[in-house]
Amino acid sequence: MHKLLANSGIGSRREMEALIAAGRIHVNGEPAQLGQTVSPGDRIKVNGKLVQLRFSDRLPRVILYHKPEGEIVSRNDPEHRPSVFTSLPRMSAGRWVAVGRLDFNTSGLLLLSTSGDLANRLMHPRYQLVREYAVRILGDLPDDARRRLLDGIELDDGPAKFASFQEAGGEGANRWYRVSLFEGRNREVRRMFEAVGVVVSRLMRVRFGPFVLPPSLKRGQVYELPEAEVKKLLADFGMATAESGRPPRRPRPA
Repeated sequence: MHKLLANSGIGSRREMEALIAAGRIHVNGEPAQLGQTVSPGDRIKVNGKLVQLRFSDRLPRVILYHKPEGEIVSRNDPEHRPSVFTSLPRMSAGRWVAVGRLDFNTSGLLLLSTSGDLANRLMHPRYQLVREYAVRILGDLPDDARRRLLDGIELDDGPAKFASFQEAGGEGANRWYRVSLFEGRNREVRRMFEAVGVVVSRLMRVRFGPFVLPPSLKRGQVYELPEAEVKKLLADFGMATAESGRPPRRPRPA
């Protein structure tokens, strides 16, 4: 059941397992059990709300969204700030699941899928998908600070380092860099620069794994992957569709 919930866009498998363990998912009025199977005639409620599950082998949808600054990647915000989810294509069933997050003041590439399982795999550390950012900083970046960012620094939630660090033009208060790393902790890029005494004035994600922000995709616009690309993505992440007939392949690190 947790797989069906994830594939229907309700959340990731891990999130569904946690909700089942907490007694917040019910099947036909009874608390769900881990590993329980369900059929199309069953009534499933998540947090008291009836949900429709996708029992077919229909391909999930995957979109690239050019997130502008000033939008939050959340459906529930106590401050009622604008949400990316109000800008996405509407669906009659299921929902969009974000592949990681970008903070309120960060723009750029955001991946979303109707499959929570696929979104979870794209985020999982074992696949080592690179995140690349364009960063504008205030002032100069000393050589020793750059060296520390590549060698590794200690943040309050553990060590962190950039996999690559390149100059990207500009001068004075408009100096740009391209950086990459293989994880996506909360505000990690900004906190790394802050740790060496440098302030980030603008931050944009330009790449996530095999996906690069298309130059023609303007802020607030969406690009949906065609079916052929979705099938290849599923196969690369061990989720080959029944019609492909191919064994799943583990993706290479980006």
